[in-house]
Amino acid sequence: MSMPLRVSKDVGWRLFVRTVAARAYPRLVGQQREPAGAFLDVFLPLLGLSAYVFVYRAIDAPEAFVGFVILGGAMTAFWLNVLWSMSNQLFWEKETGNLALYIMAPNSLMAILLGMAIGGLVSTTLRAAAIIGLGTWLFGVRFSVSDPALLFAVFALTLTALYGMGMMFASVFLLLGREAWHVIGLAQEPVYLLSGMYFPIKSLNVWVATGASLIPLTLGLDAIRQIAFASGPATGFISARVECLALAVLSVVFLVLARLMLGYMERLAIAEGKLTESRG
Repeated sequence: MSMPLRVSKDVGWRLFVRTVAARAYPRLVGQQREPAGAFLDVFLPLLGLSAYVFVYRAIDAPEAFVGFVILGGAMTAFWLNVLWSMSNQLFWEKETGNLALYIMAPNSLMAILLGMAIGGLVSTTLRAAAIIGLGTWLFGVRFSVSDPALLFAVFALTLTALYGMGMMFASVFLLLGREAWHVIGLAQEPVYLLSGMYFPIKSLNVWVATGASLIPLTLGLDAIRQIAFASGPATGFISARVECLALAVLSVVFLVLARLMLGYMERLAIAEGKLTESRG
């Protein structure tokens, strides 16, 4: 008599980790199959950055500003990845018919989004590194890193806060339905301005700069510039260490809010039995 087959079932943190790995895998593999897309993602941003570099050199701005532009352009890749591949992800999944399957599955939406974030983060990091490398070579940027450990901490916390914010907005954009496309298009350029993508945030009004600090990219860019360039501290908004601490707080806040809002979305889907375009 044959013994019954036992099937192991992952629960808890094992299920969470396996879900993250499963959702990261397609994006990691998919990027390798689109070399032309990767080329354009590096080449086209460099064209835009070149315009700012030539403007700064035409007006005899400090040479460090050229480095500020290159770093800002590299961080743009992460912001666009958060905006399009994270915040709008649940809406896309709804349009393709996958969201109902995600809701019914025993794993959490946060694990699914985290896996997508990690998969996208690897390719985005490579593209950002390519932009920095090519920009440094083309325009002769000189870095002077004062504290490598603090630089790594700021970069890691900036990405954590950014992707936490992306997870949080994923629920918001799902509730907005098709209006999410308009919100994303509307948010893109103002964030470039408020985050000081191509100039020191200190140039803005102090109250505007303080409000813009709610965007992790603002504090992250300002702190990285202070650490990576000799003249960076003179153009910094506040101390890089204070900005690092603020980024740690934003990381916790956005991740907690993301968990709460994704949980609300799951309960809403189960209670109503359908995923609505908006809440009236």
